[in-house]
Amino acid sequence: MKPFTGRFFSSEIAVPSSANPLIALTSTRINVSIDGHAAVDGKTMSKEAATHDTYWLWDLKIETLAGDAPMVCNHPEGSGFTVEGENIIMGAGGQFPLYSLAALLPMLPARQRPTDANDWMTTDTEIACPDPHCGARFRITRMAKREFKHAETTGLPDKRTTPYWQNKD
Repeated sequence: MKPFTGRFFSSEIAVPSSANPLIALTSTRINVSIDGHAAVDGKTMSKEAATHDTYWLWDLKIETLAGDAPMVCNHPEGSGFTVEGENIIMGAGGQFPLYSLAALLPMLPARQRPTDANDWMTTDTEIACPDPHCGARFRITRMAKREFKHAETTGLPDKRTTPYWQNKD
């Protein structure tokens, strides 16, 4: 994106500093040029990106369920973990079998995102253990929604601000 040229106006607004607008407000400077580009706190982006910089992800809970066949892998019933943003948080005991985790990993980012009510990613909540002899299933439950800002999560150097995990508001 090119730097500002020509005329622009500047405005300082109070915006929520967290997903809960009642927690705190922070001051943000937005400069918008005549050609539709904007800078939020000094970072240049399109006007649309400056006003729509957020997205939502679901926190997930993954728990092991016993099926009809015996469980042969090292994941006792009730074991599991949670996913908060990009982080996997292990439950009690701090371990989960590698091959089961490998089978679940491709599903997790898709389950974190909003999907249509009729999409199988919304309705089908149980995944079978990848071992064909194991009776375990893993239930993926959507918990709370968490708001993220693109500028705090992207790796693109010209779009990145302070990473969300370094912001301790």
